[in-house]
Amino acid sequence: MKSKELMERIVKVLDSHKAAKICAIQIKEVSSLADYFVVAGGNSSTQVKALTDYVDVALSEAGVTPLRTEGYGSANWILMDYGAVILHVFQPQARQYYDLERLWKDGTPVDLSGIIESEAQL
Repeated sequence: MKSKELMERIVKVLDSHKAAKICAIQIKEVSSLADYFVVAGGNSSTQVKALTDYVDVALSEAGVTPLRTEGYGSANWILMDYGAVILHVFQPQARQYYDLERLWKDGTPVDLSGIIESEAQL
């Protein structure tokens, strides 16, 4: 699966399960870490875990598994590394503290308006 398709699939799964403030940043021009970061929020540790579980199941069904997952125990910030796409799901206070969108401002924000169904997510 190409990195853009993988990023879009992750965004759709997050959106369909009510993740908050979903954004994607194309970082391939500024870093060798990945092609995209996807950043989303959950309102509690339970929701953060559930969102990553939904992504894991949906992608596993497509034959894609993460290279590693970090932070699942505390669920304050869960990172799922899919190689070309790295997913970050935060609780609100952790997202504000780490502010990945600001840290990776040299990347290119991805327009998700054609991918995200909910107007509240934009």
